[in-house]
Amino acid sequence: MAGLADLRDSLRRVVLHRMQTDPAHDLAHLDRVWKNAQAICDVKLDMQVLLAACYLHDLVNLPKDDPDRGQASRRSAEESEPILSELGFDAAQIRATQHAIAAHSFSAKIQPKTNEARILRDADRLDALGAIGIARTFIVSGALGRALYDPLDPFAETRRLDDLTFSLDHWKVKLLQLPQDMLTVSGQRLAEDRVKKMVVFLQELAEEVGLPLPTSWTNPNN
Repeated sequence: MAGLADLRDSLRRVVLHRMQTDPAHDLAHLDRVWKNAQAICDVKLDMQVLLAACYLHDLVNLPKDDPDRGQASRRSAEESEPILSELGFDAAQIRATQHAIAAHSFSAKIQPKTNEARILRDADRLDALGAIGIARTFIVSGALGRALYDPLDPFAETRRLDDLTFSLDHWKVKLLQLPQDMLTVSGQRLAEDRVKKMVVFLQELAEEVGLPLPTSWTNPNN
């Protein structure tokens, strides 16, 4: 099999032709996930498996509001098999890559059982946080026609959170909680750093709309 650099080039060519992209799930996203994975990779594993999983995990990319969204990672895993075989992966590597791909998704509800799967899941979730995470949140919500926030109650102090209607609500529902859900020590540390950047953004936003930011948003894990 080719070295990591050549394998990465081959995988990038595959996804450019095979993956249906959107502004938040494109080749740049896959490049960042691979970068994140290398940054938090502090255990022994198969780097070829991890690399392939990073670039093929969104091979089947369904919109957030698609009723089959929860099946996307399983379908990506299934469709990766002939690609991996052509690239020279053996049967054990193919199974390991498919498991990592299938288990990375929040909606799939599959428990990661390998180091490669745990690192991919953390690496993908890191890309939902920090400066990139802020941009991705709003570009996805805009594509779905969701409002930035509820003008009557931006921080949901007197209403139920509704991230299907208000983009900002998704931060409280999911994104600000991600650090405590990380599976690797390095992933959790990076996630906490990126959430701090998001809280600074929230404080600036609260100031601009003329409301105080509730402490439940500045200390999401408390």
